[in-house]
Amino acid sequence: MRSCEPRPRDCRLAGMLVRDVMTEAVVVADPAVSVRAIAELMRDRGVGSVVLVEAGRPVGFITDRDLTMSIVAEGRDVFDPVSEHASTPVITAEPDMEIDEGAQLMVRQGVRRLVVVEAGFLVGVVTLDDLSSRVTDAALAARLSARVTRAAMPDYGVRASVN
Repeated sequence: MRSCEPRPRDCRLAGMLVRDVMTEAVVVADPAVSVRAIAELMRDRGVGSVVLVEAGRPVGFITDRDLTMSIVAEGRDVFDPVSEHASTPVITAEPDMEIDEGAQLMVRQGVRRLVVVEAGFLVGVVTLDDLSSRVTDAALAARLSARVTRAAMPDYGVRASVN
């Protein structure tokens, strides 16, 4: 474990592991199912993401934002296999990874969620919200959220209008 002496306020996550905050009940689907089936699954299960798995191993990841941006906005067929629109390769973490390392991975990769694997098999998901909710220092939580969100979002500095 690294020392937190230089910035003690940033050490609220030190020593905590991904397994301490991950969600184990992950909604999964086969990569061959249709985009529409995934949207229905998200609606029915009240989730914003689904891990695509084959033989228990994650092979793709799709979010409600992916559905909106790459399918609806592009006028794509909702009967396409979801694998055509999923994020791959899957950005993964291990359960024994320290949370601050997981947060740094999110920032580097520009993602808000990490798929948690053990020996290559899906065991959970950890999200930016999972990390932020465990931080007792509100300023640190805001900095963490801002860093990951900034890394995950394209530059929307230019205003656009819909005609």
